[in-house]
Amino acid sequence: MTEQVRIDKQLARRAFERAASSYDRAAVLQREVNQHLLERFDYIRFTPTTILDVGCGTGYASFALQKRFKQARIYALDMAMPMLQVMRSQTSILSRLKNRLHLLGGDAERLPLPDQSIDLVYSSLTIQWVNDLDTVLSEFRRVLKPGGMLLFSTFGPDTLKELRVSWQAVDTYSHVSPFLDMHDIGDAMLRARLAEPVMDVENFTMTYADVYKLMRDLKAIGAHNVTSARSRGLTGKRRMQRLEQAYEQFRSESVLPASYEVVYGHAWAPLQTPQSSNEVTIPIDTLRTK
Repeated sequence: MTEQVRIDKQLARRAFERAASSYDRAAVLQREVNQHLLERFDYIRFTPTTILDVGCGTGYASFALQKRFKQARIYALDMAMPMLQVMRSQTSILSRLKNRLHLLGGDAERLPLPDQSIDLVYSSLTIQWVNDLDTVLSEFRRVLKPGGMLLFSTFGPDTLKELRVSWQAVDTYSHVSPFLDMHDIGDAMLRARLAEPVMDVENFTMTYADVYKLMRDLKAIGAHNVTSARSRGLTGKRRMQRLEQAYEQFRSESVLPASYEVVYGHAWAPLQTPQSSNEVTIPIDTLRTK
């Protein structure tokens, strides 16, 4: 993130806490992205025995990972405790997992796990809520065992571009998070000395009858405007009317689009400490191409 526009972490946590009960109903895109990320395992030869799901929410990915890797021990981490409580309420699933699923409250920038304790760090649509990507990636590498894998998704800068442009016609405040470019994320992975980073992008478009439905869906998943440069006052009816008018320029075939640029990435923890900034070692049997 830039120094001028940062995420208010406390406000973000409270937003997700309030959204816990409505999250599953509204998280259509989040489930789709999770599914696409999980499909990566169809092309990668890797069987983890310890997994960390960072930003687990209500548990969609954690439960899917356990179904795929039946013997794995899974640590599901989220900064919003009510999300974990919703996850814990799914007793029919938890009863089958016995002692293989552990719920953790915590922050991606300070993982509550020891060094080299995890085979797979999995994180879908979470790292856009952090302020220091270098710190997060260093934490991921710290907890990964030598030869362990990082697999993640996050939003790119074209996400909610229509909403961003429409708000610019209303005022000069920040209303949409400043999502990082794929190349900047790749550079950060190299700085963290993660081996063989691979990045790619997929674009999604959600459609809405009006901008109010889009705003309600964002609120239902906890995706409020929590940037430091946000307006501190109430939005007000007039400003919302101006936003609605500005967004109309994007209407096509009777619906309003909301664009999402999803960045996928994976990399490996080196088998040993690099001797130089350009030297890493990874297990050869994990290298597969799609």
